[in-house]
Amino acid sequence: MDRARLAGLYGVDTAYRPTPDTEVPVPEETIVAVLAALGVDASTHCAVRDALAAYEQRAARRLLPPCTVVRAGRETLPTLAARLPEGTRLTVAGPGGEPLEQVPLVPGRYVLRATAADGHGAVGDLVVAPERLPGPAGRTFGFMAQLYSTLSARSWGMGDLADLADLAAWTGRSLGAGFVQINPLHAAVPGRPTDPSPYRPSSRRFPDPVYLRVEEVPEYAYLGAEAREQAAALLRQAAALRDEVLLKDALIDRDAVWALKARALDLVRAVPLGPGRQAAYTDFLAAQGQALEDHATWSALAEVHGPDWRAWPAGLRDPRSPQVARARSELRERVDHHCWLTWLTDGQLATAQHAARDAGMPVGVVHDLAVGVHPAGSDAWAMQDVLAAGMSVGAPPDAFNSRGQDWGLPPWRPDALAATGYAPYRDLVARMLRHAGGVRVDHVMGLFRLWWVPEGRPPTEGTYVRYDPEAMLGLLALEAYEAGAVVIGEDLGTVEPGVREELADRGILGTSVLWFERDYDGPGATRLPLPPSAWRQACLATATTHDLPSTAARLTGEHVGLRHRLGLLARPLAEEQAEDAAEVAEWIALLGRLGLLPEGAADAADEEAVVIAVHRFLASTPARMVGIWLPDGVGDRRPQNLPGTSDEYPNWRLPVAGPDGRPLALEQLAASPRLHALAEEVRRALATRP
Repeated sequence: MDRARLAGLYGVDTAYRPTPDTEVPVPEETIVAVLAALGVDASTHCAVRDALAAYEQRAARRLLPPCTVVRAGRETLPTLAARLPEGTRLTVAGPGGEPLEQVPLVPGRYVLRATAADGHGAVGDLVVAPERLPGPAGRTFGFMAQLYSTLSARSWGMGDLADLADLAAWTGRSLGAGFVQINPLHAAVPGRPTDPSPYRPSSRRFPDPVYLRVEEVPEYAYLGAEAREQAAALLRQAAALRDEVLLKDALIDRDAVWALKARALDLVRAVPLGPGRQAAYTDFLAAQGQALEDHATWSALAEVHGPDWRAWPAGLRDPRSPQVARARSELRERVDHHCWLTWLTDGQLATAQHAARDAGMPVGVVHDLAVGVHPAGSDAWAMQDVLAAGMSVGAPPDAFNSRGQDWGLPPWRPDALAATGYAPYRDLVARMLRHAGGVRVDHVMGLFRLWWVPEGRPPTEGTYVRYDPEAMLGLLALEAYEAGAVVIGEDLGTVEPGVREELADRGILGTSVLWFERDYDGPGATRLPLPPSAWRQACLATATTHDLPSTAARLTGEHVGLRHRLGLLARPLAEEQAEDAAEVAEWIALLGRLGLLPEGAADAADEEAVVIAVHRFLASTPARMVGIWLPDGVGDRRPQNLPGTSDEYPNWRLPVAGPDGRPLALEQLAASPRLHALAEEVRRALATRP
């Protein structure tokens, strides 16, 4: 009982519910291991008793937490003071320390001072989040794309930031799109082969320079004669690499792309910066501070000792050690090189967002924030004090996966985040929104709780650890409010009751995928497709995602055949095909009843017509944003990622292709009559229901 009480104080659940009517106890060993990762010894009754006493003593002594997060319009100075011991005086000051006679609890950052009756005091941050994010102005539609897969005839073998700028400019000006949502552009862990998944990055704080368009770097124009010849040779190799992908069905090879770009960037690096550019670079370094220095240092050390810091010499595993300081000095040229690469990438990210806004997009580029980082990477090395050692994020067993999931990502320590005033999290969100019109938060439920799996144990033996959603959501909302950005939460899968309601109350949009929108709360075993009027307004409505079959594959049943060939089906093929066909037929029947199908298109055989009808349906819902999966616009059959596979399927390495599987360059996408027709139908449908 005492251990359960101790676990509760630290937000560690002792049971979970895989279904609403089933409760599963968490193994005692798991609770002990998770508490240990939080710095709490719960291995014996005496240890538990001591830990409880220590917690209570700290709570009794503490006047203020390092950071208090509230919502505008929901708190006043008296209500804040009421949380403190009787007789405590509470005052608020501006960011510079100037006292405020009245507390304007409008969104912003303040300093909170508390003085107890006995004279001792405390100081903490006060963050006032907006009451509600406004979201996009009116309803809008846009395209969702994996940037690496959207390569142009000028790319180096994978889509890059110049392609992103072109994609935004074209879809905004020609198609009337309001946004482009892309995959995470976080820095990857280097290596051969590099992990191609954008959801297991080395750093979420800094972008990956593999997305640079080298020719767009201003200094490229000033290469000397010899360097220009070398660059021309690299461009020819890049063209051959691009042609392998677009003309010969080769997979996207980011390692080969980076090998060429790295050599070209070395040539550009030798060109001195002009006075204005040098001043801008110096300002960038000053603004990025210790975080960038850490990332660049890790990158330089990885070139010498390999990409997994856990295997480095002991003295280099601590970013604040004298050995690291000495290595940073010895490798200062490479450290500065990686800072420079980050600066260049940041500049091209800004250019892409400017292109989107110049094209009339009300939102622009929507970036994707992955749920965590690779345990071997830059952030895991630099932020060991706020990440839980020996733990991994995953998902519990459910109706779709009886074995649970282990994603191999170290989670935030909620206690350590709170102790820092949430500084690492605030910094991460602010960096994500530097050049963004919006951010999609992967597994947004993780701002409420995460499933922790102790190292060496199966996912079935994990447990939920809870975070302070008032702080996590409030800080996210304030950064988005100040950036004028929309926030989209990926709230698919197992979602705790109340989460979606809380997100909607704050103006954070959810994600609604057509095939999952059924009447799951209705009576009986039949779960019918939701009609448009029953959809929620506060969402991004889509037909699919990067982890799901394309709409064409869903209509033709090709996704079932693919999973069968790879041995991923849990039931006989005929059963899976029959169930899938029945679900598709139900949706097509609803589309027909609503008059969204053209005459004669009564089944999935008229694939293009049904794809258009599906998106007209999405536009007929009240959803604030409608997302078109870019491959759906040209009939691509292949998923970008097939969960449950690694080497069996080329995840994250496929270019966008047509129905015949032949890759299509960005220029071909822009000229596609099928894609233009789909966008026009969505735009027209939105105009009829603004």
